[in-house]
Amino acid sequence: MTSSELLDKLLEKRGLHTKEDKESFLNPNYERDILDPFLMRDMQKSCERILSAIQNNEKILIYADYDCDGIPGAVILNDLFEKLEYKNFDVYIPQRNSEGYGLNTESVERMKEDGVKVLITIDLGITAIEEVADAQKHGIDVIVTDHHLPHAEIPKAFAILNPKCDDYPEKMLCGAGVAFKLAQGFLKYLKGSGLSFSSPAELASLKQSSVSEKQIPTPFIPIEIQAGWDKWLLDMAGLATLSDMVPLLGENRAIAYFGMKVLKKSPRPGLKALLRKTKIAQEYLTEDDIGFMITPRLNAASRMDDPRRAFELLATKDTAEGETLANHLSNINDERKNLVKSIMRDINKKFEKREHTEVIVIGNPTWKVGVLGLIAGKITDEYKRPAFVWGRDENDVIKGSCRSDGSVSVVELMTETKEHFTEFGGHEGAGGFSVHNDKIHFLEEALCKSFIKVFESGKRQDLKGAQGLALRSDLTLTLDDISMQNWKEIEKMAPFGLANPKPMFLFENIPVTAMKKFGKAEEHLEFMFTNSRGQKIKAISFFSTPESFTKTPAVGEPISLLATFDLSRFAGRVELRLRVEDII
Repeated sequence: MTSSELLDKLLEKRGLHTKEDKESFLNPNYERDILDPFLMRDMQKSCERILSAIQNNEKILIYADYDCDGIPGAVILNDLFEKLEYKNFDVYIPQRNSEGYGLNTESVERMKEDGVKVLITIDLGITAIEEVADAQKHGIDVIVTDHHLPHAEIPKAFAILNPKCDDYPEKMLCGAGVAFKLAQGFLKYLKGSGLSFSSPAELASLKQSSVSEKQIPTPFIPIEIQAGWDKWLLDMAGLATLSDMVPLLGENRAIAYFGMKVLKKSPRPGLKALLRKTKIAQEYLTEDDIGFMITPRLNAASRMDDPRRAFELLATKDTAEGETLANHLSNINDERKNLVKSIMRDINKKFEKREHTEVIVIGNPTWKVGVLGLIAGKITDEYKRPAFVWGRDENDVIKGSCRSDGSVSVVELMTETKEHFTEFGGHEGAGGFSVHNDKIHFLEEALCKSFIKVFESGKRQDLKGAQGLALRSDLTLTLDDISMQNWKEIEKMAPFGLANPKPMFLFENIPVTAMKKFGKAEEHLEFMFTNSRGQKIKAISFFSTPESFTKTPAVGEPISLLATFDLSRFAGRVELRLRVEDII
């Protein structure tokens, strides 16, 4: 099979059959694929209110979620206001462990006391009915930017930017993606406004000169921004799009595609320091580097410390501060990994003695709320079931995180079981919740009953055995097909992620010529194979043992291997290898 034939077959496997569809997918076009922000219903209202606030020097507060979607979104608007040389704004990110997700009554009261007139939420707010009402009552105009599923009732905000609430064509934008649309829309609005532009410095100079008062623009009008500057914000929109696991199709693919290009050139001192700390060459940055190295360190800030540290790292213009913050985030991420390992050891011991129900619910009052999402994800990956994991926050409230195995939407599950929750939210694959104290011990039983109602009969496929490997693979290849030329063709489909996963290949009846453990704690596995030309082919599997797979491999025995191509640049050495998904 030639390289071009390989790429063609992979694209057709993804449902792309015509030449036009294939070209469009492989070559995103900014003008074609990045949609008009004014397709969002309240974009005009939002832009008009923000400009009015700037002209009248009103206090603007950016209130962002604490994860690697809300924080990059906050950086986008922070950069916009700084570029406009507007000073009267602030960024607030709630504490994950004490305040929890979303707006809260106490923060709204503080906004009132601080004289906030415009509140812009990032990646939250669509379910904050009471909090938004309180803010509006206090004379604070709320612009909700969010991407989460709304409940039956939506907040009576001044404006709502959420593709799930209007006719915007791309329904699956992440939170920072919506923030990017607001920035993009505001710049477009300014360009078409016919305003004259003056910086604060220019206004001060004019007032000191001999020009008449009528010639001085009043109130303040922001400086004009060069056309195309908003594309530099795509590094943050792309980072969040890849981190938040939204489908990489349509506009999301374009945001991730161009976002990766900007990330490889981004001048942000904190980001560059973090890449150096993790030994990632910026020009060769990949979506795997983001998912496995960058995002966990940014999220560690809210899980283990203060989420503002992650915001400061991405927003800083100071090289020394960037270095300090990169070191700090790396250190607390190491603490986070050790904590998760310890909790997972306890969970695996408990699971040896308990029957696995359709939905797993597990918790401990001593578990740190900030790591529960990671625990839920690991349980789901290992046990292939939706997982709900709970702990107690600093206010003695039972809070938790949940993840889906793909069989059902966790939001639908929680909606069907809503009487057990004091609050909940999220999207199909992940969510958060709070539970009544007297109902936590009945939650698993209730969720299992709801699962039966929500689950669509026949949706799951049996993915075990040889037939299962074939179903999970895109194509069957031989070891002779592993080449840099083929890798370059596959790479044209990047960036990879949800709805555009790395192509998975099946290699049948290949003898294992060598196998060994590697890593500091020997927690990874390396396999060696030989192709028909006598060339050695390496395959690796992180955090695995021989017993991790459907079949336990042994040297000298033939296996069937499910794997992706993997290009390593570790320590400056370029190596094409396979990354193992499963073995039978």
